[in-house]
This record gives sequence, structure tokens and C-alpha cells, in this order.
Amino acid sequence: MTTRTQMSDWFETSARAVSALGTPGFASALTTALRSIVPYEFTVIFAYYHDHKPLDLYDDFPAAKRKVMVDDYQEGPYLLDPFYLNAAAPTLPRLARLRDLAPDRFYQAEYFRNYYIQTGLAEEIGFILNIGDEVGVVISAMREHKVFSAREFRDLEAAFPFVAAIAQKQWGGLITQFSARPETDGPRLPQLIEDAFQSLGRNLLTPREAEVVEYVLKGHSADATGRALGISPGTVRIHRRNIYAKLRVSSQGELFSSFIAALSELA
Repeated sequence: MTTRTQMSDWFETSARAVSALGTPGFASALTTALRSIVPYEFTVIFAYYHDHKPLDLYDDFPAAKRKVMVDDYQEGPYLLDPFYLNAAAPTLPRLARLRDLAPDRFYQAEYFRNYYIQTGLAEEIGFILNIGDEVGVVISAMREHKVFSAREFRDLEAAFPFVAAIAQKQWGGLITQFSARPETDGPRLPQLIEDAFQSLGRNLLTPREAEVVEYVLKGHSADATGRALGISPGTVRIHRRNIYAKLRVSSQGELFSSFIAALSELA
């Protein structure tokens, strides 16, 4: 906090959030408390458990933006969201900027170009929380017109212990709200990729090709993918050409669109 007024507002609004524990008004009260530290336009709070569809615990979007940020997101793009990928247990609870979590080619990847750019955001930062039972919660603070300054980030970061403790009190036991779904063996995203493309009647990808698709869709370059998989960038590019041929796509954009369409078929 940088001023006496801010500190006074924080004491008052955080007390209201504590008073709202266990009530439907809790998330709104917590959001008001965070905005007393640093102003921002939008909040969304998602809970994540493995590859289950995320729960929208709270959001304050207008209807048009909510369709992109919540409804469309829950249908599949969340699987490529750096916040989702970093909220999976075990995780390091922290406040993080999206750009610090993103892979090296994230802003050239189709998740960003086909989906995230529709949000019109200048920046998103998130409180990444572990509330137990392998359930992660991310409280995202979003701005449309300017990024958070280093001082603003530090001010919000100072509130992290309070946010983590109060979120645990509010959402502990949240696992019971996730719908039942059979668990998969091994890495879940590659399995979903394989299942998704199988559902469209396309040629079955090899396990290695499914891994390459995973990294391509997340926004990793050929170099980064090669380092992660222990193969050369040239081998990654060969796999990518073979994947495109098997799936009858000619670009990363078509690959992304096919993936999202296939996921909807599995729902």
C-alpha cells in the first residue's frame, strides 16, 4: 500500500470480505478489497481440477465479454491457458503475470491469435492458489488499457498471504463440485489431443506426435519443443509436417480450430 487512504480502504474492505466468508457475496467482496489496492476493470475466478472443465466461481464481465472469457473458454481453450497449466497441483502459489508464465512463442500461437486476442486485454495477472485436494484456484485481475506497473504488482503481491488464507477458508472442499469424469493415464493434454482427433475420424497420431501437437498449441517454438522432448528442432519440424498431413491441415490456425472443434465433439 502506498498511501494512508489506500491502507484505510484495504482494512475496511478486507474486513468485509472476512465477514462475507461462506456467503454468495464473498467473491465480490474480495474483489472490492483487491481493487482498493490497485484499480482494474475485470475479475474472473476459476477453479481447476486436472482436465475437468473449470468452474467459474465468479466474474464481473459484461455479457458480450463473458461469452469469450467464460463460456467459450470453458469449451476447450482453457487447456492451453498458461494460468490453467500453472495452477495444476502441485503448484507454487504466487501472484504472476500472464506474460511471465507464457511459452516463448505464446503471442504468435493460435491460442493467442484466435482466442485470447478477442478479450481485448492489455494485461492479466493472477493469484495462483492451491486450496487442497489437487484443486487450484486462479483469481485473475484484468486491465483493458494499460499494464500493471511494478509498484502495483508489488502492492497486490503484499496481499497474497491474506488472499491465499481466505480463499482456502471459502473454497476448501471445492472438489465435490467437479463433475465425475474418468481419469486418464499419463499426461492428460496429449491424451485429450489424441482422443479429440480420433473423434473426427482422422488418422491416429503417434504418442510423440501428440506431444508435439501439445507444445505447438501451447505456443512453444521448435527449439523449445525440442529441448522439452529431447529431440532436435529439425525433428520437431518433421513431426509437425507429418501431423499436418495426417490431419489434413495446412497451418497452425487450422490445427487450433480442428482441436477446439474436436473437443466440442467429445463434450
